[in-house]
Amino acid sequence: MFRKPSNTHSPDFFLPELCLPQALLVLIVLAELLVLVLVLAEPMLAGFNWMRLALTSLFVQWIVLLSASMLCSLRPWLARLHPGMAGGLCCALVVALTLACTAIADYYQLGGQQTPVLEVNRYLRHALISLIMSALLLRYFYLQSQWRRQEQAELQSRIQALQARIRPHFLFNSLNSIASLVVSDPHKAEQAVLDLSDLFRASLAQPHSLVKWCDELALAKRYLSIEQYRLGERLQLDWRVETIPDDLPIPQLTLQPLLENALVHGIAPLIEGGVVSVEADYQGGEFILTISNPYDEAAAMRISGGTQQALANIGARLAALFGPRASLSVNRRDGRHFTCLRYPCARLTQESSAI
Repeated sequence: MFRKPSNTHSPDFFLPELCLPQALLVLIVLAELLVLVLVLAEPMLAGFNWMRLALTSLFVQWIVLLSASMLCSLRPWLARLHPGMAGGLCCALVVALTLACTAIADYYQLGGQQTPVLEVNRYLRHALISLIMSALLLRYFYLQSQWRRQEQAELQSRIQALQARIRPHFLFNSLNSIASLVVSDPHKAEQAVLDLSDLFRASLAQPHSLVKWCDELALAKRYLSIEQYRLGERLQLDWRVETIPDDLPIPQLTLQPLLENALVHGIAPLIEGGVVSVEADYQGGEFILTISNPYDEAAAMRISGGTQQALANIGARLAALFGPRASLSVNRRDGRHFTCLRYPCARLTQESSAI
């Protein structure tokens, strides 16, 4: 009876996917509560009429399931209409199905009693009840849809504000790296300025909160090319990201601040430099990214500044985008500093609404 939910409709349409198990369960429970109200509203006899309850439940549940099936099938078409017109057609469909089920029940005498004469009042009563209940339920769906849209808009504004804080921080630190090359190696400084121009052109080209892993990785490598001019052989990189799909979603400007943190606190304070390790894993719908760098507490104390605010923003964006299962943690062991982020996600090709 029920088809697989379609993804061709508008994501902003107020009518939910009524074919989904959760939605069906809610509809069935609400229908049974309506049946109890209808049965209890009738004059009470000496004993409770269980047969009446069973027949009424069967009648109402059939109407609910048929309505859910029809609305689920028509949802892509209804989504293209004005919400008011779509709601009116939904109500009309439910009323029509109710009248049809009432006529079938009368024809086959499923009510348990003879109905030789057409009872117009009963048809009107059933139509009015179905109209009121469907209108109330659709109104609830519409208000819930508006609330979700407002919540998404506020979330998007919050994410953009957090991301806007990272961009100037990123620019200032890159300029500081270039400034250190102006006196010592003007040619490298000139090349670094050109790299920074390409870097910002790439970072500003994406307007979304989420970007593909391959784009974020390319952006981070452009940043590292600028730092490589300044640090030279002191900076060594160990990449272990071959298993990550190119289309895996990641918040924009996430990898670069983590690498910057590793360079500022791990490589710059040490005369001999060290190795920055980038390890990523994607299994069971969860993405895990770990960046480690050498750490000398005495040397790190002499370094002022850093990306603590950027790291805090990354943690806030992860929580806003992926919920409580997302996390950003730091720890130190065996002379190295580890920054680990993880969050649940689907690949962009598998879930078109990921962004």
